[in-house]
Amino acid sequence: MSTHRTGTFGGWRRAIALGAADRLSLFASPTFALMALLTGILSAGEPDMLCTTSSASPLTGMVAMYALMSAIHFAPWLRLIAGRQNSDQRP
Repeated sequence: MSTHRTGTFGGWRRAIALGAADRLSLFASPTFALMALLTGILSAGEPDMLCTTSSASPLTGMVAMYALMSAIHFAPWLRLIAGRQNSDQRP
């Protein structure tokens, strides 16, 4: 097993994979928010063909689903913001 300044090759590969996963998780919330915006604009009030219900609630349909998914996947952004605030307060 070859070694690098950061440790073993396996440790280096694992660090890269975890870093990539952290960065990739930041894409979910903005992607769902954009999908909600585009669906709301492009549908122009047309009912969803697959998500039709008898109620006329604004909480049904694809726009609401994408907005909810965006909110659910916002946790990585909160961790990023909290980490930056903590690092700014350290002497």
